[in-house]
Formats: sequence, C-alpha cells, structure tokens
Amino acid sequence: MKVIVIRAQGGILFVDTFLSGRERTVRGKGLDYLRPGAALCALLLAATANAASLTAEAGDAQRQQAELQAQIDAADDESRAMLAELRERESETRRLEQENARLVPHLVEQAEQLRRREAALDTLDVTRQALPSLQASLVARLDAWVENDLPFMQSQRRARVASLEEALGDPELDDAERMERILNVWRRELAYGMEMDAWRDHLVLAADDARPTRREVDYLRLGRVGLYYLTPDGREGGVWLAEEGGWAPLDDQQRREVRKGLRMARDQRAPELLQLPVSQPLEREDGPLSGEVGA
Repeated sequence: MKVIVIRAQGGILFVDTFLSGRERTVRGKGLDYLRPGAALCALLLAATANAASLTAEAGDAQRQQAELQAQIDAADDESRAMLAELRERESETRRLEQENARLVPHLVEQAEQLRRREAALDTLDVTRQALPSLQASLVARLDAWVENDLPFMQSQRRARVASLEEALGDPELDDAERMERILNVWRRELAYGMEMDAWRDHLVLAADDARPTRREVDYLRLGRVGLYYLTPDGREGGVWLAEEGGWAPLDDQQRREVRKGLRMARDQRAPELLQLPVSQPLEREDGPLSGEVGA
C-alpha cells in the first residue's frame, strides 16, 4: 500500500510517498513513517502552525506599519507646525522691518534734538559761570539809569535798586531767583517809558534869596519824554530839562497844555495831541528833536 513519509529538515516539513504491503511504522535514520491518517493529521497540524505563524507575522507587520504610519503622521504634524511657525516668523520679520522704517525718521529727529540739547547744556555751563558778573552788570546799569533819568518816584526806584544789590550778595538765593528779581525791576523801569501818569506831591524849589521853598504841585509824566509840574492854581508850572538838570518855567499856553494832560492822565478828558517841550532831546538822524508830545 502507499506510505506517506513526513520528515522535518531545517524547520520545513517534507512529505514522501512509499508503497508497502502492509501498514507499518519504520523508524530509522531520523525519519518517522506514519499511517496515512496520522500523516494527514500531522500535515494539518503543521499547516495550522504555519498559518498561526503567518498570522502572527502579519500582525507584527501591521503593527510595524501602524507605528511607521504614526511616526509619519507625527512627522507631518511637526513639519506643518514648523512651517506655520516659519510663516509667522516671516510675517513678524516683515512687520518689524516696516516698523523700523517708520521709526527711522523719528530716531533721527530725536538724535538731532539730543545733539541740540547737549550743545545747549554746554552753552548753559558757560552762561552759568558768567552769570554772576552779568547780574552785577545789570544792577549797575539799572542804578545809573535811575540816577540819570527824569526825577520821578526816585525813592521807590532807588529802593528797588538797593534791594537788588543786597540780593547779589545773598547766599540763600539761587541764580534763577536772583535773575528773576533783576528782570522784574528792569521790566518795571521799561514800563515807565510807555505810561502817562499824574500825581500830587511836594516840590522843592530854590528861591531868589537862595532859600529853598517846598510847595505842593501836580506832576505830569509822559513816559520818559516829558516831566512837568503845575501849581494847584495853575499860575506856575515847569518842565524838567535833563541836559540842564533843573526845572524851566512854562508860559501860559504851555501851562494850559499841562492842565489838559493832567485831566487826560486822570481819565477826565479824551486823549489828544499836546504842544509841550520835551524833557530829553529825541535823537534822530538829523539831530536832536524837541517839540510836540503826543498823549
């Protein structure tokens, strides 16, 4: 009868067929000879084992493929994230470049302002060093101006100058406060030149017998151009002449003009042109000028 021989070599099953007169099992030389039914079972078992092995290998391959796909997907996600970040960085770079281009003129202007301020500070240091001598010069000029000016309000004006001289030596005053005081007095003196003023006070005049007389008079001042007086009865009046350093009498017409000026200074009469001599000559290109005084 037919005998099927199954042998294993190198992990592989080999099936051989032999003819025999009876069913028997021959053992020899590492080979097993089985009955056909047993051989079939062995073959089926081997096929099942091989299928299980293939199934396991297929599962392992699928897992490896899934892992590889997961790695590829993760790499794709990381690449997309990196690409999005790169695009964001490029957009930020362009925005910063535009912002820098917009700020360049402003930075240039600030640099120029800083340069000017540094130059001003350098000049300020020089000015601060020269400030004490400048302040002393301003006070001295102001004192000379008051002494050589028209003789009006001399006690108040001299008191202001004296206070400035004291301020020059006051260690408790800083340069800024001291300078402000000096400038305030200068402003007040300059304002006198634009004012029309009238007031009543006493006047001391030398009489013919060299004995001075003290009389109450009305004063009229037209800026720094003219200084006049008039007695209350209007019978006597005078004009201060700076070049002579004394009073000169006024005639009847001039006294009437002074009377009109007094009323205008006291807001009792509308302003108009006054025909009066001036106290100080007005320098012009063609020489000194004296004549009409406008109210």
